[in-house]
Amino acid sequence: MNSQVIGIDIGGTAIKLGCFGMDGVCHQSLTIPTPKPATPKAVIDVIEQTISILRKEQADNLGAIQGIGIGVPGPVDGEGRISRIAINLADWQEVPLAELLEKKTGLPIVIANDANCAGLGESWLGAGSQFKNMIMLTLGTGVGGAIILDGQLFVGHQGTAGELGLITLNPDGPDCNSGNNGSLEQYVSVQAVRRDTGKEPLELANLALAGDKFALEFWQNYGRILGAGLTSLIYILTPEAIIIGGGISAASELFLPVTKVEIERRVLFSSYLNLQLLTAKLGNEAGIVGAAKLALTKFLDK
Repeated sequence: MNSQVIGIDIGGTAIKLGCFGMDGVCHQSLTIPTPKPATPKAVIDVIEQTISILRKEQADNLGAIQGIGIGVPGPVDGEGRISRIAINLADWQEVPLAELLEKKTGLPIVIANDANCAGLGESWLGAGSQFKNMIMLTLGTGVGGAIILDGQLFVGHQGTAGELGLITLNPDGPDCNSGNNGSLEQYVSVQAVRRDTGKEPLELANLALAGDKFALEFWQNYGRILGAGLTSLIYILTPEAIIIGGGISAASELFLPVTKVEIERRVLFSSYLNLQLLTAKLGNEAGIVGAAKLALTKFLDK
């Protein structure tokens, strides 16, 4: 029987779980509501119950579960053991999530930031699968990021590298929850779009596709700002590809061409040679795919 791992993506409204083989095939997936309030105990209890169901079904059908990878909405320690803080989850500070779930399941567990998991998922089975060096930006309520170097997820010595949305774009710009102000997130996130236009990104996309002048100009300007932010990242990392994900990526046809032009205007040719600017492929599944890859790399790729 083939060994498998479970990938888990903990979100503010839903928790996704999937059983994956080493070939990337998902043999079963489940989505359950995130408990309210989402305290560590409540979240751990519901994950334990769901894992028990998955383990029994997969042991009967395909193979034993060898480990678990988990994506959490916030920073994680360098060892992939402790969830430092999770936005939208109640009383969630310094939670030893891996240890607590290992005691309940008897399985080895590794955790990572959810944006890192999304990037790892796209690198493994998505838009970045043909590249060894890439970065991913998730344009959502906030702006997350992930860095893949030489095929490996880069998280830095404390586990918190890759906060690409928090780089400074304008030193005099709007305040950011991070403590920075004028961060890239303050210009290209869903919250920034709402603040600046009073509309949702999907509404603006539909208006632009219908020829609305204001909406078309908005996305042109959005593309320029994103290109300016990516310029700093390109100079530092010179990736082969930049993958754009998150909810706003659904409107990528309206802004990515402008983003590409802006990058080419600002970046030396030697730094962006053959750079691919791509839209993510895995959508909402990227998190569990990346979490599974995290576990495969940690526990099975020996």
